[in-house]
Amino acid sequence: MLDLYGTRIQNRLLLGTAQYPSPAILADSVRESGTEIVTVSLRREAGGSKEGQDFWALIKALNVRVLPNTAGCYTVKEAVTTAQMAREVFQTDWIKLEVIGEEDTLQPNVFALVEAAEILIDQGFKVFPYTTEDIIVAEKLVELGCEVLMPWGAPIGTGRGLNNPYGLRTMREHFPDTTLIVDAGIGLPSHAAQAMELGYDAILLNTAVSGAGTPKAMAKAFAMAIEAGHMAYLADPIEMRDMAQPSTSMMGKAFLS
Repeated sequence: MLDLYGTRIQNRLLLGTAQYPSPAILADSVRESGTEIVTVSLRREAGGSKEGQDFWALIKALNVRVLPNTAGCYTVKEAVTTAQMAREVFQTDWIKLEVIGEEDTLQPNVFALVEAAEILIDQGFKVFPYTTEDIIVAEKLVELGCEVLMPWGAPIGTGRGLNNPYGLRTMREHFPDTTLIVDAGIGLPSHAAQAMELGYDAILLNTAVSGAGTPKAMAKAFAMAIEAGHMAYLADPIEMRDMAQPSTSMMGKAFLS
């Protein structure tokens, strides 16, 4: 099982809730995926509008745990304030911390991320930081008290998969006891399976499902791929070789003269 700040989770797919064609399709996709955690932006609840109330009612009816995020925040102050409001609205001390540093790639501002994480941890939040695969940044986040790290696979919404498998593998090796979740850039179930085969603990994605032609079917495909990738990792795959090696022994083979 997956351990997130003491909460035990069976399903290793975390699903975003933005940009689905309809609330019904969102609900069907969440159910089909089997996810136990969905991410939610505070902006969906802005102003106590009827739209926000309806969305919140839908999420509660799905019987899943909510991981609020600070999506769209570009400064420490904005991220911290958003997290504080999210805790009040959603009644949880979990927060997916995003502090964006660059508009085209939506790459995390890792300096602001570390600063915001320290403030929020001091305030009792359980922080899920959206970060890069940078080992030094990861070390600082762990030292502050982050029990979960969420490095990107590729820029948000690109569907490019794992841009830096070497960096992600290195991160896994450096932090064997830290929960690592690949977040952003996953486009295909095979991308998710690849990350799980590297030893990652879970996958968080949104656009790959919400933007698919049939979100419900894609949600199921991702759930299956993530499970398969995790099982493959636990099964201890063979190492890659430079030379061919026959799978059938030559011992006892008949020779014709």
